[in-house]
Amino acid sequence: MPRVEVVPADTPLGERLLAGFGYPLRGAGLATCTALALAHYAALLPGIGMLANLLVWAATWRYAADCLLHTANGYALPPEVGSDGNSASGWGLTIVHLLLVALCVLAVAFFPDALWTVLVVAAMVLPAVDMSLAFDGNLLLALNPLNWMRVINRFGVVYLVPVTINLLLGLLIVLASLTSTLLPRVLAVPLFAFAYTWLIVLAFHLMGALVHQYHARLGLEPEAPKLARASGQDADCQLVEEARTLAGSDPVAALHRLADRLRQHAAPAPVHQLYRELLRRQGLRDDLLVHGQIWIAALIAQNEARRALGVLQECCGIDPAFVPDDPRTCGELADLAERLGMTRLAIHLGRGYVAHWPRDPQAPHYGLLAARLLGAQHERRAEALVLLERLAAAWPDHPRHGDIATLQRQLAGAA
Repeated sequence: MPRVEVVPADTPLGERLLAGFGYPLRGAGLATCTALALAHYAALLPGIGMLANLLVWAATWRYAADCLLHTANGYALPPEVGSDGNSASGWGLTIVHLLLVALCVLAVAFFPDALWTVLVVAAMVLPAVDMSLAFDGNLLLALNPLNWMRVINRFGVVYLVPVTINLLLGLLIVLASLTSTLLPRVLAVPLFAFAYTWLIVLAFHLMGALVHQYHARLGLEPEAPKLARASGQDADCQLVEEARTLAGSDPVAALHRLADRLRQHAAPAPVHQLYRELLRRQGLRDDLLVHGQIWIAALIAQNEARRALGVLQECCGIDPAFVPDDPRTCGELADLAERLGMTRLAIHLGRGYVAHWPRDPQAPHYGLLAARLLGAQHERRAEALVLLERLAAAWPDHPRHGDIATLQRQLAGAA
């Protein structure tokens, strides 16, 4: 079972507010906000643009409701799409916010002096409406003023936090919309859409944080801590503390306890990190490299390739010839290192791939990757040409042979 990232309910609200700005960009949040922003291009389609845009808005509000529920249940990361909410929440929130937009348009057209009154009243009641819809999915209940009073009374003065957030977000959205007019529409649509999607997710996450902090007053029991306990995470935290204490008097015994845990189901990062820390203290170089292979493979399986690169760099510092012991892992990390601009590491992995698996069908691809990066450095073009010559001789019939020959000519001509 993947590790459940949990936020303690007693985390200070100020800390939650500061951390919240990065929330829409973490985990599934970034991919979802990006996809929703790009989906707004559908509004440009002739004939069906209005309907398509309405569907995108419904999806946006539904995901926002999911984020509110997920945060209220104590989860630290944004949810996968559709994991918590229901379609009634998304459509209900869309209807409510479209009604608000319509009221603002009417106020501007017929009652300009009433616009600020509409905005202030909306900022006051929207958190109660949004939270009610996210939890119950009942539009009539959410629009009931008596329900607004019940929600506001439960939170007391702290209810002003989401009200203030709504006002600030409204100002930010207006600023974003004004800025978007300075750009071509084809660029303004996704940029503006990403900005307000991020702001909406942020607002609902912070409302969820408020519900999470006051869950006892609301009669709710967060789900994430229960799931973490069921998966044994609390036991892992206790093990790390006990092993750290034991290491002061008997580091070998502490290592054995951690090793026993690592042989079981997937262990969290703190267990691996303490194990490596104790191995370094004991000077167990070979054990560090063996553990590095195991942890890198586990991180790749858990889609944590960036953290795997960090472990790989640490292992290369111990043994400059170190490469992952699986070609798929080595290749994936080589591609990632190139994308991240980690040129030295990408070259090392590309050359290591060719050296360890010279007959693997992907060897020409990673040999080319290393040769291209070597060739970009004037003083290392000779190394690139030697590598390309080996690849051309070993793979005369490979589909990438033409690419190898082309790069050879380019580098030979530039030499």
